[in-house]
Amino acid sequence: MKRDRAPAHNSGQSNKKSARRKVDDASASSSSAASTGSDSYDVFLSFSGEDTRLKFADHLYNSLVDARIRVFRDENELREGEKIDTELLQAIKNSKISIPILSPNYASSKWCLHELAEMIECIKSGHVVLPIFYHVQPTHVRKQEGSFGETFCRLSTNHSEEDVVRWKKALEEVASIKGWEPAKTADGHEGKLVRKIVTAVLRKLKKPPQPVVTEQLVVTEQLVEIDDSVEDILRKLDGSPNGTVGIYGMGGIGKTTLAKVVYNKLLDQFRYHSFIADIRESSRSKGIPRLQKQLIRDLKVVERVSNKDHGIRILRSIFKSKKVLILLDDVDDIDQVKALVGNYDWFEMGSRIIITTRSRSVLDEAEVKCKYKLKEMAKDKSLKLFSRHAFRSDSPQCGFESLSNSVVSITRGLPLALELIGSHLRAQNIDFWQDALKKLQKVPYEKVQEKLKISYEALNYEEKQIFLDIACFYVGIDGYDMGSDVDEVSYMWDACNFFSKMGIEKLSSMSLIKIEDTQVLNMHDQLRKLGREIVRQEDYSTPMNRSRLWAPEEALEVLQTNKGIEKVRVQALLLDGIESPIEITAEQLEMLPNLRLLIVRDAKLIGDSKSLLPKLRSLFGWDALHSCPVISI
Repeated sequence: MKRDRAPAHNSGQSNKKSARRKVDDASASSSSAASTGSDSYDVFLSFSGEDTRLKFADHLYNSLVDARIRVFRDENELREGEKIDTELLQAIKNSKISIPILSPNYASSKWCLHELAEMIECIKSGHVVLPIFYHVQPTHVRKQEGSFGETFCRLSTNHSEEDVVRWKKALEEVASIKGWEPAKTADGHEGKLVRKIVTAVLRKLKKPPQPVVTEQLVVTEQLVEIDDSVEDILRKLDGSPNGTVGIYGMGGIGKTTLAKVVYNKLLDQFRYHSFIADIRESSRSKGIPRLQKQLIRDLKVVERVSNKDHGIRILRSIFKSKKVLILLDDVDDIDQVKALVGNYDWFEMGSRIIITTRSRSVLDEAEVKCKYKLKEMAKDKSLKLFSRHAFRSDSPQCGFESLSNSVVSITRGLPLALELIGSHLRAQNIDFWQDALKKLQKVPYEKVQEKLKISYEALNYEEKQIFLDIACFYVGIDGYDMGSDVDEVSYMWDACNFFSKMGIEKLSSMSLIKIEDTQVLNMHDQLRKLGREIVRQEDYSTPMNRSRLWAPEEALEVLQTNKGIEKVRVQALLLDGIESPIEITAEQLEMLPNLRLLIVRDAKLIGDSKSLLPKLRSLFGWDALHSCPVISI
């Protein structure tokens, strides 16, 4: 009758048909039982090879072994004779726990039924049986009904009444033991169920999990309620067809921190693991082969890498024989993914790959099916995180409540900003806080700005122009909420050859902008301030030398100058409350030859404007009687 034969590993284990057990090299180091012939195991695994040999049973076996649990797994596919092997019976007796995986075809194997009967018999001497009802119901096992009953009937008709009675009793007994049903226990996610089983076995054996503490990734101690996100990602990993998940979102949103926590959660299940940090920067400064060398070294293989292609060949051969946990942090190019983890069919079943990136399109190109977009923190969690860094407590210090809430409102749930600004303000007096708050209302904190600017610098010229237009004019204009429709504003960018569809997709993919359900453009407040600060830095002292003007006072100053201004390409005139309505002369507009976007409210044009503004591509105008644009080209 067919039984399981495990796939070969690279640990030097024998593949001879006479082999009756498989003990992974990771567990052999903790006990000499395998090499001396002493049959002492923690777990005896019993299953139908036809149903689960290359699927659930293999995943469970490897996870148990990686947790340093000694497992007996019969490898013989073909058995001769009618009498069950005495070594199998002895292995059950000398194991502390048996795990029968009762699948639809389990009862079609007399060897599985003999093993099960022996397990039940051993319960009398303290043996523990933990059944798994894999795609069968306990009631069908107990009564030998359904598909399970059909396979049992076919087998029982050809065997002695004594064996059949013994097998039925064993099936009745095992069905009365509380076990696991994948569909009910872990929402159908087999990976999550395997973790539960490993935890339960460790508890029964009174063995604590044994992660290598020195290999845990360092994570800030100030984490605030990320358990739900961690569980979401673990579920995605369990349900992923290739064991891969991509975490994406804007810079500073906490992708790396979250990925590290997930990595640490999984670490004790893997002997082979690797964390490749800051790939975007490292690939440019060190080169891909250096990152490949690190990955190969982490996987405990000694190989020299001569170039990228050579590294790919080495990694492909390594992955086929190892179950690995890999975290690729801050990826920004598909070539980095291909060079480090290649195709997902390289990996042994049960491997896990986590990728963090600012760009969703990288995950699309890498064919990562399971993606997780990390969003801003809720206000209550933001205040808690900020307080931990500013006051080393979960709430603001007395007298700083209002200021703290103001900072939280400005940062808009961006963890990086909350952490850096909180640390910057710690132990400072109220006057310092008030000055800092005034500055933060206009400009992002310098260290936050540096982090956010990385994404901006990755854009091409046209994409940068679209980003700056949105930051300066189409989101949160002072005095008027533009509420800009994507299609409406795209006409101007297309007329300027900025390729709006590609640009908007790129900005959205990198989480630099958001497009609401109503197709209205939006942007995180810290990114909006970054865009405006980039424009200010074009010339801090002279507004007329900047490319964009959105402050009414500065726009009025430039408009009323008598000098030619060739650098000004965009100008927003929002003069409500300053001089309304304002008169704009043809001579003044003549001084703006590079203007391509004009936004004006309550203005009157004086003079002939037919030949003015040759580069103008969009005009938005309001008067005192209208609440929407009355002129648009």
